[in-house]
Amino acid sequence: MSIFHFAFLVIIKAMKMESTITWPVNGKVKKIHLSDKTMVQQDDLVIELG
Repeated sequence: MSIFHFAFLVIIKAMKMESTITWPVNGKVKKIHLSDKTMVQQDDLVIELG
């Protein structure tokens, strides 16, 4: 999947707050490691980009 400059990749919700993760350059998603609504822990690999 292609992604474009400053595309929204992931939205993480915690305690009524949202953090949006963006990618600053054009590229590709190599692999998505977690599915929608998965509890994310510190140091979890969510997406591989290339």
